[in-house]
Amino acid sequence: MVKSKLEQEIIDALEAVAQDHGIDVVDVEIVGATKAPCVRVRLDRLDGESISLEDVTAQSAWVSDCVEQLDPIAGPYTLEVSSPGMARPLRRPSDFARFVGEPVELTTTAMQGRRSYKGAIAQATDTQVTLELEGEDPATISYDEVKKCVLKPVFDFKPKKEEK
Repeated sequence: MVKSKLEQEIIDALEAVAQDHGIDVVDVEIVGATKAPCVRVRLDRLDGESISLEDVTAQSAWVSDCVEQLDPIAGPYTLEVSSPGMARPLRRPSDFARFVGEPVELTTTAMQGRRSYKGAIAQATDTQVTLELEGEDPATISYDEVKKCVLKPVFDFKPKKEEK
């Protein structure tokens, strides 16, 4: 996945200590205006259980200390520590492999041709992901070309039929 140099530095610093806390660093992104940037850190539990609000709160102190030691941004910024949410970002080959069969929205860095894809992950290797696209041929994309990929939550609002 394509990350800025600063985002990757923060990821590397956090991942160096995250396992000691039983935490998986899902993603880091820097968003917002130059004068008031936000460093967004998404965490999950290493044991596969869903991370709770209490877990996120408990992890915020070491995350803040780690980011502050890096001093990534000159001037004030906001640090936001959260769970990955339902639209979980995928950034490592292992993330893509874990969610094979799940629907995603993927954006590439392509300068020509198609940049956005919606489909289910059909296959994930160490170097590329293949998406099964509805009504189209599958698309195989190198991770080096992936700008952003998030799980696409499916909401089913139809009431369940009662059995007789």
